[in-house]
Amino acid sequence: MEEPVIVEIGSLERIEDFDEPDFHGLADEFAARSPSAVLLSGGDLRPEGENRYSIAACDPLAVLTSKGDRCRIEALGQVWEFRENPLDVLDRLGDFFRPAFGLETPPFCGGALGYFAYDLKNMIERLPQSAEDDLGLPDIFLFWPRQFMIHDRREKNLLRLTLNLKDEQSSPPGSSARPRCSLSNSLRPPAHVRGAALRTGPPASNFTHGNYLSAVAKVRDYIRRGDVYQVNLSQRFHFAIDGDPFRFWLSLFEVNPAPFYAYINAGGHQVLSTSMERFLFRKNESIETRPIKGTRKRGKTPEEDAALAAELLKSSKDDAELSMIVDLLRNDLGKICLPRSIRVCEHKRLETYHNVHHLISIVIGDLQPGITPGRILRATFPGGSITGCPKIRSMEIIDELEPNIRHVYTGSIGYIGWHDNLDLNVAIRTAVVKDKTCYFSVGGGIVYDSDEEDEYRETLHKGRTLFELIEKLGGRV
Repeated sequence: MEEPVIVEIGSLERIEDFDEPDFHGLADEFAARSPSAVLLSGGDLRPEGENRYSIAACDPLAVLTSKGDRCRIEALGQVWEFRENPLDVLDRLGDFFRPAFGLETPPFCGGALGYFAYDLKNMIERLPQSAEDDLGLPDIFLFWPRQFMIHDRREKNLLRLTLNLKDEQSSPPGSSARPRCSLSNSLRPPAHVRGAALRTGPPASNFTHGNYLSAVAKVRDYIRRGDVYQVNLSQRFHFAIDGDPFRFWLSLFEVNPAPFYAYINAGGHQVLSTSMERFLFRKNESIETRPIKGTRKRGKTPEEDAALAAELLKSSKDDAELSMIVDLLRNDLGKICLPRSIRVCEHKRLETYHNVHHLISIVIGDLQPGITPGRILRATFPGGSITGCPKIRSMEIIDELEPNIRHVYTGSIGYIGWHDNLDLNVAIRTAVVKDKTCYFSVGGGIVYDSDEEDEYRETLHKGRTLFELIEKLGGRV
């Protein structure tokens, strides 16, 4: 793959008066069937407009997967397997495709979509790897789509784009062996989203209650000894699932919309994310991160709910926790941004979701010239809000205390475009389905003032929507 390939727009179609349910119905035509498909969907339209658009993509020009330094590229009817840092490969693949067009369909008009697993950290830092890798899934799953749709939730319109390689005939070499997704020519959705029955079994954790309390106490001991200021600790649940994973994801969307939902069909596994946290957003030479720290459950009455929100805003513990992570992320962005360009434009903003209240901050900076996606990820990944402070020692403690590797949980999902555009979530409230088993993790930031039982219960509050859905479908929590 030495010579760059020119990519052109093959077709661009537009339809008006298109609502979110219509978009999900149309996306279902390929999302649950194609082995390389991604759906990125904003679940609540906030005034800031950060989740105004939804994207559905399929039919890859190329697919990149990696595990450690073992990389695999499928493109142009060929397969390459080799050993290299996958972030270097990501940058080379980004350069390999040369778009002969601008950003015709904001916010995305071609590039890569998929996920970066938390365990990609091992290709950025030298870290222990003692937690069990029981799923054996890739650290990176990215593909460059030939077909995609952009839904503008504010304007209620839909754009469908098809890309071609320059001088491409009816199909590229090897395409007959490559699965293709099918999008309706009329762009109208089917009468209903596929609704095969779903069944779930009871969830089980990789921690006992007592072991999780002991792990929190161990973190507090590390803090007392001066190793760290904060560590994000999580427990992983798993349960049997029989049915369509896309239908399960859609059920979560319907009961608890959040800004950065994502569904990925990666062939042998599916990723279902209901995240409300943005990790990185790039537009031209500006970059932004939005860490979340501080959580309270929703109240049973309006009065109780308001009191819990006020308590969160006044909490010195949560203030300190968020401020530490903001400083960490400022330092990370400082590796790739121009001097004196990094600023906190909002701090301790209250955001309210179906089950919880959260505090967030917004940090922005101006990138140095020539910064590539691979360099951005080397400087910032994984996000400090889901590791702790200082980051490297926190990740060492996480590996020591958590029984299983995290995989995509607390990694990132989203897109890296060809036009200096990037949007990645923090993959919290995120599950992986493999071999009819669903795995999902919930966690929280541990500081010295943490109470072991309160931290355990916070993980259950964060997983409440999923627990309730499991119970509704047959499992019991």
